[in-house]
Amino acid sequence: MSLPVPAGSLRPTRVLDVPLTGGTVSVEDRDHTRPFLLLHGGGGPATMTGFADLLAQRTHSRVLTPTHPGFAGTPRIPGVDSTRALAAAYVRLLDELGLSDVTVVGNSFGGWLAAEVALLGSPRVSGAVIVNGVGIDVEGHPVTDVAGLSPAELRELSFHDPSKAPGGGGTGPSPDIQALISYTGPAMSDPTLLDRLKGLGDLPVHVVWGESDGIVSLEYGKAYAAAIPMSVFTPLPRSGHLPQVETPEELLGALVTDPA
Repeated sequence: MSLPVPAGSLRPTRVLDVPLTGGTVSVEDRDHTRPFLLLHGGGGPATMTGFADLLAQRTHSRVLTPTHPGFAGTPRIPGVDSTRALAAAYVRLLDELGLSDVTVVGNSFGGWLAAEVALLGSPRVSGAVIVNGVGIDVEGHPVTDVAGLSPAELRELSFHDPSKAPGGGGTGPSPDIQALISYTGPAMSDPTLLDRLKGLGDLPVHVVWGESDGIVSLEYGKAYAAAIPMSVFTPLPRSGHLPQVETPEELLGALVTDPA
């Protein structure tokens, strides 16, 4: 992965509407050198914006943060109606942009999505980082059902220190919950995913987990890593379900440090 370098002048973030078959995807592009594709979870694109800026500034990397079609008022793409279909759309996006040596980073639903992108075997993808991802079934460690929880309850589950939760939302399932469920299904998992992860073969995958996650437990994260042949597992102390929001410096350190 890219090593940190002193921050310098950055090109302004551009917003690209990348045409794909059947529609377009809106992508924020922080344009530098080695590319990272950051995939948000159910909390929406706001949960990735600050970390994307930090990653671009500290590493001088090119950081792309798409808004999943259907989120934040963006139009859906006909036929892109599952996590696997959305992953295929993002591989086409990488093709359209002509990118290579891409590290795909995803949090929560975005972690599941990052795994699906990696499983497609595109030569443009050189690695993946799954941050408190969902999508697998782990006996004895179910994903917490957040339906019907109050914002305060959701903050308690999502953060090691709930006082670090930003105001105005962006910490859990967003108003775009219907778009999320249209990709994941109501169970928020794919019973085939755990077994399919062995298909990642020799692709380097880093599984990073906030230890205080009340949505998906640390043991769930360990099971995720154990299913991936070339994975490294890094727990993050004092962090919950959204490390990129709660402990961005620690997450950045995990991304730019070669795990032993």
